[in-house]
Amino acid sequence: MTAYDFKVRKRRGEVLDLKTLEGKVLLVVNTATGCGFTPQYEGLEKLYRAYHEAGLEILDFPCNQFADQAPGSDEEIHEFCTLRYNTTFDQLAKATVNGEDEEPLFTFLKREAPEEKTGGFGSKMTMKAISKLSSSTKNPGDIRWNFTKFLVGRDGKVAGRYAPTFKPEDLEKEIKELL
Repeated sequence: MTAYDFKVRKRRGEVLDLKTLEGKVLLVVNTATGCGFTPQYEGLEKLYRAYHEAGLEILDFPCNQFADQAPGSDEEIHEFCTLRYNTTFDQLAKATVNGEDEEPLFTFLKREAPEEKTGGFGSKMTMKAISKLSSSTKNPGDIRWNFTKFLVGRDGKVAGRYAPTFKPEDLEKEIKELL
């Protein structure tokens, strides 16, 4: 099984069959518009503009599961991202990433990469504090907060999982290697 075996909902209700992205490098992120990590949209957009033509796709799943930090409709979230951060990649439909109703793609991603890279001691301490705030993080491997990133190679296999404290631009080397 690979990431390309899943179908997800787009923000307008259509279904996106990830098979249509087969052979591309995917950066899958659960995001939120009211989070302290929201400025990471800038880094995501920089990566998208730099590497989209080479085969990078960003799959942005707004997630209201962590402290209700993604309020609003899918369209309102999209409007916020395009106006505030000039994003050109599309947002998908809101998703649940932990628990009984979690998006099956995230079940797969978490199973394939249960441990995340944090980016140093300060980041580890920040993530430890954040983890205490999350009421939906109950099982080993659960996503601890918004802006957790999964990097998927052209073969559909998970190449890495990165904590919210890991800035998108710090993934550039890994992305270039996968492209």
